[in-house]
Amino acid sequence: MNGALALDRVRIVLSRTSHPGNIGAAARAMKTMGLSRLWLVAPQEHPSREAWARASGAIDVLDAAHVVSTLQEALAGTALAAAVTARRRELALPRLHAREAAAELLSHTADGEVALVFGNETSGLTNEEVAICGMPVSIPANPEYSSLNLGAAVQLLCYELRMAALAPRPPADPRPELATHDEVEGFLAHLERAGTQSGFHDPANPKRLLPRLRRLFGRARLEKEEVSILRGLLTSFERKVD
Repeated sequence: MNGALALDRVRIVLSRTSHPGNIGAAARAMKTMGLSRLWLVAPQEHPSREAWARASGAIDVLDAAHVVSTLQEALAGTALAAAVTARRRELALPRLHAREAAAELLSHTADGEVALVFGNETSGLTNEEVAICGMPVSIPANPEYSSLNLGAAVQLLCYELRMAALAPRPPADPRPELATHDEVEGFLAHLERAGTQSGFHDPANPKRLLPRLRRLFGRARLEKEEVSILRGLLTSFERKVD
């Protein structure tokens, strides 16, 4: 797949953005690097004149933005989602630095659209939002002063995506088709139902069972056929319980 087509399959997702000017700055950052697919999850204010002013010629990116209520909606139909986070999370998957994460994301555009998720300017992404994504990403900034403006963070990651798209690639080896975000979420929901039905999982006292299972299968990068096998097993177990 050529670089321009790969970039066209990247969603930049801003979750719960509080300052509309940052939405405009993100749109400008995207357009300068050849990206155009902007998704906004529950923005505090949109549309906004301040966003249009900060977009500085990237109004087309703003006008085409998808506005949704939840992160799950923004990630629906994606092959892989990456969460940009500066904090270490106890139950999160291992983090990749921005450069290697950009290359990894683009390698999955042959399977469908991918997403790069940024959190709120003050609080960042919640643990739940990071857990929904299959790949945590960090920017290797100065550890003594690692604070980055949202627009600057989007610009940096979009630059890395563009550099990865322009880099020559060796012929790809055939590989199994990975499960999509929706398929993995469907399996995890099925696993929770089956665990509850069997009595293994107690919703009133869940402890950390579900986050640990999510991390386990996130590390595995499930393939479509593996998801089908696992869901078939769960269905078989459910019949036994019935």
